[in-house]
Amino acid sequence: MDNGQFLIYLLIMSGSTYLIRAIPFAAMRKKIKNIFIKSFLYYIPYTVLAAMTFPAALYATGSVASATVGLLVAVIFAILEKDLTIVAIAACVSVYLSELLFSFTGII
Repeated sequence: MDNGQFLIYLLIMSGSTYLIRAIPFAAMRKKIKNIFIKSFLYYIPYTVLAAMTFPAALYATGSVASATVGLLVAVIFAILEKDLTIVAIAACVSVYLSELLFSFTGII
């Protein structure tokens, strides 16, 4: 990819990202009082993040099985309200150990 093409892609991406954030500010003149809309706008970032992260988490390792083990361990540690660093380390260790186990046993 040459620099000109990269610059075009960068401008389109930054423009679309800016418009997504700027249009609601320009369109909304008054404070939002509707409880449904407020809760909808509150949860949208979490929903989008989950929708983008979940598929990538299943294909982040050499096999879907070890990625699923790591994802489950991360979810369990997150539900237990552990620190983000602890969750990440536990998920990485579980993926590593499951890859070792799967390679030794020949499951996958």
